[in-house]
Amino acid sequence: MSLRLKDFLQYDNIVIQCHDNPDADALASGYALWRYLDKEGKKPRFVYGGRSEICKSNLLLMITNLGIDVEHVETLEKPDLLITVDCQYGESNVTGFDAATIAVIDHHQISGTLPALSDVRSSYGSCSTVLYELLQLEDIDINSDENLATALYYGLMTDTGGFAEISHPSDKDLRDLARPRNADIVLFRNSNLSKEELVIAGDALKHAHYFEDNAYAVVEALPCDPNILGIISDMLLEVDTVDACLVYSMMPFGIKISVRSCVREIKASELASYITSGYGGGGGHLVKAGGLLKKDLLERSGITYDSEHIRAFLFDRMQEYFKDTEILYAGERMEDVSAMTHYTKKEVRIGYVESKDLAPIGTRIMVRTLEGDVDVEVRDDLLILIGIEGEIYPTNRQKFNAGYRELPDEEYVCPAEYAPRVTDIVTGNRVSLLPHARSCISSGGAGIYAKELDHRVKVFTVWDPDKYYLGVPGDYLAVRSDDHSDIYVIARDIFMKTYTKG
Repeated sequence: MSLRLKDFLQYDNIVIQCHDNPDADALASGYALWRYLDKEGKKPRFVYGGRSEICKSNLLLMITNLGIDVEHVETLEKPDLLITVDCQYGESNVTGFDAATIAVIDHHQISGTLPALSDVRSSYGSCSTVLYELLQLEDIDINSDENLATALYYGLMTDTGGFAEISHPSDKDLRDLARPRNADIVLFRNSNLSKEELVIAGDALKHAHYFEDNAYAVVEALPCDPNILGIISDMLLEVDTVDACLVYSMMPFGIKISVRSCVREIKASELASYITSGYGGGGGHLVKAGGLLKKDLLERSGITYDSEHIRAFLFDRMQEYFKDTEILYAGERMEDVSAMTHYTKKEVRIGYVESKDLAPIGTRIMVRTLEGDVDVEVRDDLLILIGIEGEIYPTNRQKFNAGYRELPDEEYVCPAEYAPRVTDIVTGNRVSLLPHARSCISSGGAGIYAKELDHRVKVFTVWDPDKYYLGVPGDYLAVRSDDHSDIYVIARDIFMKTYTKG
């Protein structure tokens, strides 16, 4: 792993920050980091921002019973080091505070450029699991501290739907190896809803709007703790005719949303980002996400901030999302290239890595690309290319030989600020590509057929049929000249720098 908790010990004035409206995983993660730093003689603060203080019964019990010293703050004197946990600095759900140095520990999809001090494991079910493994690296047994074990166990439990959504082996390790105080777990679990919140959830579900053509639902809930929106979303997604849902609540400052999906054609994080685009921000996981539409941005766009107009606005956003999106499955069809233009690659120097240098043959690895995460199996002929902006994507030896020429005497220098990595899906270990990277130059090859997109396109590539790459207007849909079933998306700026007509 690239980050060690001991890296933080060089700083004196340290603040740990979780996202606004913290949930159990955020509290557990921040608490675990606080306990480590405190044990090492530091005096860190643990804070969260936002308009609202924690009010959910289970979280208040968690804070009290486990002795979590967390503060709600509106301002913060500039610390030497600010570490965000269960979130990423600069996101819309994280109050922005200035700091000399920023660090990030998280498990959500990467939303922007990460600082040098960062550890984001998007395949993990909880940030509690990330902290569990980071503590292990420092030879700390979480079971030597019952409060710590209880916090991390409960953080994982709540972020994985009571362990129902666990798939990563590291999450399973925490679930199976932690020794929490069971009496507290039972108490927290049975204090998740107040009677008033139960009424809010029931009333919201009773007035759900169902859209059968695209199998989704939209629900408005009365103002409540944002975590209640997630509970309503989870319940709504269990309806047999609902593949995706949007639950929202109008707050004085804006609209909090919760999004869920149970089909591969809809990434919850991408849908939340689409709904909030231009009015706030959103993101999360493949199946769970959330966000905020800011009241001032909505009103500035001429949208009246009342229930009727907001409902109509969100209905339109959801309909536009489905109406404007085409879904393509590479490998299942031969693309018609008659309306496309032929392009060849410019002579551009890039990097490449033999996948077998990273992990044993047969290992499943996750390749993080700009367009999304791709899961592939290490094979003798699998290579990973590092593009002109640090983007990485897989290919095989035959296609590489047809389009690139190796430069054995030229050292490879990565253009990206953040070193590209792959993740071993079984162990969770991350491996940097750069120590194994070599230089090559594109040599034209058979080229591609491509056309500029005028609508949104989701492409399930031949490399990973379970996750799609998203193309937006201005990007390019590309088809290999020598294989019309190999369809993919190229971001506009990268396409312009790497391809030429002919």
